[in-house]
Amino acid sequence: MRAAQIVGPGRFEFVDVEPPQVQEGEVLVKLHSLSVCGSDLRVFDRVLPEEQYPLEIGRSCHECAGVIEESRSDEYRVGQRAIVLPIGSTGLVEYVAVPASRVIPLPDQGDLSHLVMCQHMGTVMYSCDRIGSVIGKRVIILGQGPIGLNFTYWMAKLGARQVIVTDLYDYRLDAAKQLGATHTVNASREDVPTAVEEITQGEMADVVIEVAGRPETINQMFQVLRLQGLAVLFGQPHMEDTFPINYDQMQSRLPTIIATISSRTNEPTRHIKECVELVAQGRLDLSHLATHRMSFDDVHRAYEMYSAKEDNVLKVVLEL
Repeated sequence: MRAAQIVGPGRFEFVDVEPPQVQEGEVLVKLHSLSVCGSDLRVFDRVLPEEQYPLEIGRSCHECAGVIEESRSDEYRVGQRAIVLPIGSTGLVEYVAVPASRVIPLPDQGDLSHLVMCQHMGTVMYSCDRIGSVIGKRVIILGQGPIGLNFTYWMAKLGARQVIVTDLYDYRLDAAKQLGATHTVNASREDVPTAVEEITQGEMADVVIEVAGRPETINQMFQVLRLQGLAVLFGQPHMEDTFPINYDQMQSRLPTIIATISSRTNEPTRHIKECVELVAQGRLDLSHLATHRMSFDDVHRAYEMYSAKEDNVLKVVLEL
């Protein structure tokens, strides 16, 4: 089968490898739609130690949907469409074999490039479960990439009093307005704490959600949070895993801090399945996220575009 492999900083090559063997309790899925995620750029954008190259074949992609071609599980049938969570984020391949516990069944109807978006909205829904009720609360979301937009969409639906969002790009802030943001702040032109103080009339935020994974936004959380507010850490560090925080500023807010990544839980598929059900019922529409489609042959261009945020991109879907 054909697969993509990162062989150097920001550089893909295609390789031919044997399709995976299906073990008892697993399914083999022919992938059709792959979506690039910001967390995938952690190995595309970084210059890793030379000895780490080439990376594992198929890495890094974990938003994958296709059709089951072989099943050794009673839960799933051949011909069934599904989202799959490849182990180790090795989804840049034609075929993937995964345990049945890492499969999310999809309806027979609907565009796979839209349905695959349930993977990352499901992670947001998991986080929102941990946040609890936001009815009547002021919520700030730092970053309006696709995950940030999903938080904006969900916080608005869950009844937040104010949904204040920040980003460096106007096209993302415009998208946020369409999804329910009550206020937008362009952090490249405005001082975020000052803007938030004005918007909230000095009350600041009850809940701050950080989705950018950047040192400046991590520290900014505690500048815009009210005393004893809730700080939610979702974003994964992009170019560096370790960076300083203003500990005194954090402590001065006496925050409750939640770190939330659903993929590291014991039930990584639960909220994705719930998201798929809402989409199937027509109660949730994620089609606005898939702004660009490309062939699998263009994997390097897709990652490059997503990294550089070209052409007002939100999500790039690779089609096999």
